[in-house]
Amino acid sequence: MGEKLLLIEDDIAIGRIVKDTLTKEGYVVTWATTGLEGLADFQADEFDLVLVDWMLPEMDGLTVCQNIRWQSELPIIMISARREEADKVEGLQGADDYLAKPFSLEELKARIASHLRRWHRYNKKETDEDRSFFEYGLNINWQKELVTLKDGEITLTQKEFALLKLLAKNPNQTFTKEELYQHIWQQAGLEDTHTVTVHIKALREKLKDSVKTPHFIQTVWGKGYRFIGEPL
Repeated sequence: MGEKLLLIEDDIAIGRIVKDTLTKEGYVVTWATTGLEGLADFQADEFDLVLVDWMLPEMDGLTVCQNIRWQSELPIIMISARREEADKVEGLQGADDYLAKPFSLEELKARIASHLRRWHRYNKKETDEDRSFFEYGLNINWQKELVTLKDGEITLTQKEFALLKLLAKNPNQTFTKEELYQHIWQQAGLEDTHTVTVHIKALREKLKDSVKTPHFIQTVWGKGYRFIGEPL
């Protein structure tokens, strides 16, 4: 099976041409037409590279890039009709490359091949990186989704583990409740923050983490939450 690409493009004509072209090159292409659909596809599967349009319904390409970067360093190519230098600079804040429309399919194929070569070199990681160890006895096996606290296994729900992973993989970064809800529940907005609050509370209880003197999840009052666990 060929390398797996995620294409997020709402223009049907462009999306079909790009998908057909890359499929003929031997790639396995998943095509999404909205930002939220693309994010859901990304979280449901493993990909080698993402192609994302800037202007998308439900969630724009920059926000999609931000959500992907919270999880992975895989290559992202932004494709956009915006051609100004300032737009390219902004687009490259989250993406690795920027391709302005209209673009050559040959150039697109060349850029994809180049980024994939670098990604595969970068992605040769030691198996130890699948595990993280923190002070106060917290151990996380990311591949097996196994969490232990002082040698006792903790049973987390899928959402609780996803919250812990997002926070722990981005230490000391403050996430708002809206950002957590958007990323974990894959919904555009959050009028009621109760869902996030309830899951954070349950996660803290299982981690035996005090709100007043936390070892792992700290509340940043008026902003959100961040992971403060000290790695070993």
